[in-house]
Amino acid sequence: MAIDLCDCRFDGDGRFDILKTPTSPDVKKGERFDYEERTADNAVLMAQLQDRLYAEGREGLVVLLQAMDAAGKDSTIKHVMSGINPQGVSVHSFKQPSAEELSHDYLWRAVTHLPRRGEIALFNRSYYEDVLVVRVHGLWRGYKMPERCTNDSEQQFFGKRYRQIRDFEEYLYENGYRVLKIFLNVSPEQQRQRFLERIDDQSKNWKFSGSDIAERKLWPSYMRAYEDAINGTATKHAPWFVIPADKKWFARWLVSEAIVDVLRQIDPRYPELPQDQRDKLAEYKAQLLSEGGAKGE
Repeated sequence: MAIDLCDCRFDGDGRFDILKTPTSPDVKKGERFDYEERTADNAVLMAQLQDRLYAEGREGLVVLLQAMDAAGKDSTIKHVMSGINPQGVSVHSFKQPSAEELSHDYLWRAVTHLPRRGEIALFNRSYYEDVLVVRVHGLWRGYKMPERCTNDSEQQFFGKRYRQIRDFEEYLYENGYRVLKIFLNVSPEQQRQRFLERIDDQSKNWKFSGSDIAERKLWPSYMRAYEDAINGTATKHAPWFVIPADKKWFARWLVSEAIVDVLRQIDPRYPELPQDQRDKLAEYKAQLLSEGGAKGE
């Protein structure tokens, strides 16, 4: 049986085991067209729901995409969000922090990119980098912070960060935001194949870097960091969706399902005019029709 969205959801009930989580769905290549059609149908629904979300202006949505290199974050954003009105949607890529960002707390740069209520922000990577790459490379030990902050053991330091992130995401929920967290779970073999494609295809050479090979050697450490981060931050209001990403077309369908699902939960409605304003609409219409008739004469 093929994987559906419920199979991918983890809200902290039980323990998430990354080694037991599939990277490839049990679907045949011949079914690709069907799933691409479903993704296209979801794009239409997404556009309708986003239009109502923007008009209502009551809730904001933050969509986080986390993954290893070559898992398909950029192409997922491009394909899944293709039908969305650019007005009311922003995309932010969280790369290596600048000196300015490092001089603030690690959540600061995320806060500066939060959308207005009624809008959607897509984070290509996010503040979760501060419990992933920062942990794998031990960067936190060199932070310019008081000793009381850096004298903790690794487990204590990141345990505190998981708590801070849970509190931050609960804070957002209590202030009118939904946080949709997606991990594109690609296999090391599929990553290897995509790296080879980037090397062989001249038009994709720019996507490849020697540092990709160095990071790939740290795969087991990253998997442990992802597993701990997901277990430490998954909650009812901010669950993780761990999406099998070896087949991009299937992953895109699941991501579109997740976005449509959260928008349906928000259930945005077009604002209704007060009765006194609705009563005047007929008068305004008559004036406009009269104006048009006069020009026609």
